[in-house]
Amino acid sequence: MFENDEEFDERFISSSKIEEDEAVENVLRPKTMADYVGQKQVKDNLMVYIKAAKKRGEALDHCLLYGPPGLGKTTLASVIANELDVQIKITSGPAIEKPSDLVALLTNLNANDVLFIDEIHRLNHNVEEILYPAMEDFALDFMIGKGPSARSMRINLPKFTLIGATTKAGTLASPLRDRFGVLCRLELYSPEELATIARRSANILNINIDEASANEIAKRSRGTPRIINRLLKRVRDFAEVLGSGEITLDITKLALKKMDIDDLGLDLVDRRLLLTMIDKFHGKAVGLDTLSAATGEEAGTIEDVYEPYLLQLGFISRTPRGRIPLDPAYKHLGRIYTEE
Repeated sequence: MFENDEEFDERFISSSKIEEDEAVENVLRPKTMADYVGQKQVKDNLMVYIKAAKKRGEALDHCLLYGPPGLGKTTLASVIANELDVQIKITSGPAIEKPSDLVALLTNLNANDVLFIDEIHRLNHNVEEILYPAMEDFALDFMIGKGPSARSMRINLPKFTLIGATTKAGTLASPLRDRFGVLCRLELYSPEELATIARRSANILNINIDEASANEIAKRSRGTPRIINRLLKRVRDFAEVLGSGEITLDITKLALKKMDIDDLGLDLVDRRLLLTMIDKFHGKAVGLDTLSAATGEEAGTIEDVYEPYLLQLGFISRTPRGRIPLDPAYKHLGRIYTEE
């Protein structure tokens, strides 16, 4: 299993961030809850917590944002800081290599500021130990000296809000997870919400797009805002080179066909996995390692990157004996489904 999906997942349709995403995401990120599309229940609850904290003049309780990649956890953290009218410092779990790195971050916070740690599940264990008293008591405890002369020292911190983001909430240590007072699970977006995001992004990027085209891109974006923004930019390229510059339904369908992205957002890799299970193994249960050898894909990549969306669609099932393709996958690929 790989520690970081970004190290091995470079597919265009992937929900993991690629280098190209950084600049466009900074431009397109909403600044307020009113502009943030989707996640209605999460937003409504957060606004209650934020208003209550501001009314009391306190720091917001620590928040854990979790869910699949590409759903806007970093964006939501920035929105929370904006709604609180405080500064936000952004880092990631892998970037905090030593306890001293975390100490430097915490001691530079002002009262009620937000510290955002992306991929918080990848924090070093020693760093995590330092974080516990910081979150609970707003203090840092140190041992100075060694042996009989050693003594403890405490540094008090200003009240702050830690916002952690993770795609793997189940891997967080219980003592860390239990210290978050606000838990927010971000869900995949509906096609209607994604179409709204497409229209908003097109307006910011000065792209002319019609309703039908926004809906078409939305239904192929795998429920993920990051993917729809990526697709929108590529469809724009086709519109500028092969069309009039305006994104129409015809040019949208042509562009997505050229990129091998089908009506459900599956690409060549997804379809190759399904066809391998259906044609090579005749729909019988196939082990992960066997499937990896047959397709040339790493087992960890299949399990962490490709399978989640296929499971969500109901195209495959995980059983003790292995992976099994299901009836919807046969229908989508034009194969005849037979019970094993």
